[in-house]
Amino acid sequence: MSAETKKPVKITETILRDAHQSMIATRMTTEQMLPIVDKMDKVGYHAVECWGGATFDACLRFLKEDPWDRLRKLRDGFKNTKLQMLFRGQNILGYRPYADDVVEYFVQKSIANGIDIIRIFDCLNDLRNLQTAVTATNKEKGHAQVALSYTLGDAYTLDYWTEMAKRVEDMGANSLCIKDMAGLLVPYKADELVHALKEVVDIPIELHTHYTSGVASMTYLKGVEAGCDIIDTAMSPFALGTSQPATEVMVETFKGTPYDTGLDQKLLAEIADYFRPMREEALKSGLMNPKVLGVNIQTLLYQVPGGMLSNLISQLKEQGAEDKYEEVLKEVPRVRKDLGEPPLVTPSSQIVGTQSVFNVLMGERYKVATKETKEVLEGKYGQTVKPFNQEIVDKVLTADEKASSITCRPADLLEPELAKIESEMKQWKQQDEDILSYALFPQVATEFFKYRQAQQTQVDAKAADTKNGAYPV
Repeated sequence: MSAETKKPVKITETILRDAHQSMIATRMTTEQMLPIVDKMDKVGYHAVECWGGATFDACLRFLKEDPWDRLRKLRDGFKNTKLQMLFRGQNILGYRPYADDVVEYFVQKSIANGIDIIRIFDCLNDLRNLQTAVTATNKEKGHAQVALSYTLGDAYTLDYWTEMAKRVEDMGANSLCIKDMAGLLVPYKADELVHALKEVVDIPIELHTHYTSGVASMTYLKGVEAGCDIIDTAMSPFALGTSQPATEVMVETFKGTPYDTGLDQKLLAEIADYFRPMREEALKSGLMNPKVLGVNIQTLLYQVPGGMLSNLISQLKEQGAEDKYEEVLKEVPRVRKDLGEPPLVTPSSQIVGTQSVFNVLMGERYKVATKETKEVLEGKYGQTVKPFNQEIVDKVLTADEKASSITCRPADLLEPELAKIESEMKQWKQQDEDILSYALFPQVATEFFKYRQAQQTQVDAKAADTKNGAYPV
């Protein structure tokens, strides 16, 4: 094989973020991560995803750790490997849109503390909600990757994806990720999609999926053959199920082909050995639910991501209505259509899921509409790809709410809020980053600051809460 034909696929390792978020409710501690960093740094990964997503909230809320401290420690350990985070566009790592000054400051501090690549997505694929973060990342000399949330539906044609990809490249993204959070991208569709994207953009393309529906490894195989540059994988002890395909399996798959990763299986085996006892412990303690390990083909039928499935089950359990599970699953696609057919990913997945539960339990659709459902219909999350169901808009919104609905970018209506946030929390501030922790999770951060003040020593891992229930993906 001549050197020209070689096209090694690059690997982004997710074990320090998405894998444990998907498998054990984001409960891996910094202390558990640090001893293996040196070995992971020798692998030759394209990047290690280790921050963002739900890790920030989980650090403060359950582990009593400072997420910024985690990032700095990981940065110290990874001398040769790029660090990556997941960023929810204008929502940063929270659940509401923040003013541009907060978004810009968060990007600046993330990069200053050690992040190289910021993967930025929006739950509606409304690119207006991504621009501030992309521009800020470029300004700070970081790598801005835009992730399009992959989903199915009338609106999501090949033309839609190629058009979006061109706009992503034009807005200044350095790479494009297809973020298939629910495992809906099947192998031959991946082949078709990657081929089509490769024809319209010059930036690298990364594929991210979850094993929930059982096809993910095959999807990667076809995607890579079609020209995909980077794939997201997880070390085997925290792979498959609701997580990603296993790193070692994908490395073996491409061995001896033009896509050979060149990664060392012996080194990967040593890293897997390190994480295996954590998996055993999580299974024993009930932190890892065996339910997340199997294949759930309902994800393809109802387009419900794995994290959303477990959320729905726990919501119904609380109401003593587990027998309504099938009915709720069938209601999800209907609610999704009513709300303009958004992709189902945080926070749209929680909004659609909760509304579906209400619709079924009340015995009448939209008898009760949640605050978030109303806000989606008022344009407060951004623009959906399809129009809303007018009947539902009429049923749910008052005349005043309809009159105050917006079509602009939601953050255009927000005043700068950093100074106000800082004045609210200044008694707790020990580092600039504390302002951002408080901005995203005021109550949780305040509890953490009180705890930190009481300790002012290294956080005791035994005191951290590893038992409290699961948590939206």
